[in-house]
Amino acid sequence: MLEKLSFLREKYNDLTQQVSNPDVIANHEKFTKLMQEQAQLQPIIDVYNKYETVDSQIKEAEELLQDPETDEDFKELCNDDLKELKPQLAELEDELKVLLLPKDPNDERGVIVEIRGGAGGDEAALFAGDLFRMFSRYAERNHWNTEILNSNVLGTGGFKEITFSISSKGAYSRLKFESGVHRVQRIPTTESGGRIHTSTATVAVLPEVDDVEVEIDPNDLRIDVYRSSGNGGQSVNTTDSAVRITHLPTGIVITCQDEKSQLKNKDKALKVLKARLYEIEEQKRQNEIASERKSQVGTGDRSERIRTYNFPQGRVTDHRIGMTIHSLDDFLDGNIDEIVDALITYDQTEKLKQM
Repeated sequence: MLEKLSFLREKYNDLTQQVSNPDVIANHEKFTKLMQEQAQLQPIIDVYNKYETVDSQIKEAEELLQDPETDEDFKELCNDDLKELKPQLAELEDELKVLLLPKDPNDERGVIVEIRGGAGGDEAALFAGDLFRMFSRYAERNHWNTEILNSNVLGTGGFKEITFSISSKGAYSRLKFESGVHRVQRIPTTESGGRIHTSTATVAVLPEVDDVEVEIDPNDLRIDVYRSSGNGGQSVNTTDSAVRITHLPTGIVITCQDEKSQLKNKDKALKVLKARLYEIEEQKRQNEIASERKSQVGTGDRSERIRTYNFPQGRVTDHRIGMTIHSLDDFLDGNIDEIVDALITYDQTEKLKQM
């Protein structure tokens, strides 16, 4: 690890010299790229410098303890220093190990989230609405921008499905472990007998991608337009503004009808399609990685049951890490950081074991 850190510091120092070069500064594209590389290394170098300082202080104190000319009072001070410094060094070492973990290339991206009501009929659709509100409130708390790309509202007020984007840097790093089956246990408002029902909703979290990253051959697309439909006569357009895009090679179908403009609906549908195609390529890439290097938090598969929301007991349980919290209402109001942080920590811990 120390050899790698030494190499990274040499690279950092080299980058520092390069970005001071007038010829490099004049080349905006090259200058920007080098500055980004330097910024990525900065946190590692800062912690490494602290590590070396503390390590040097420990060695100095240990040498003084071994020196026969050091008086007893000073030796006592050295021992006190070591009691503080050694735990500091261990913490800095752990911090460096985390910083050296391979970065998920998608962590800095925004996300596209798809939520669909699963088993449970109307109750599943209502739960899908609860999850949408939970993620929306979480986005608000982080000052992230949310935009609905497509929705299918049922008469009960829930969603058969809803797709939305959070176009904010780093959203994927916080929400990527939310993909999977979310299960709810509660008494529906329509249940007169007071029986607890179990329903599900599936969540898919896709990294947002730029146009240049996913190229789509127009000949691979079938685009249909039709009149959007709404509940109870609401949101019904008199023009063919709704768009359905079928990607012929994969069979992926994306619909969008929330906008009154056909062009806007088409743009939103293409945005989701590109995210889906990117996800397919990412999955292929992940499958090529040796299984022992994969994250142990979960596969991100939409069919994997990841969490249960139990209303009678007011608890939320994440099955992947065996964590339960007893603040269901607060959690559904967007205060999900406790479990999000635990998932990220668990993922890092498993990766550290595999290093």
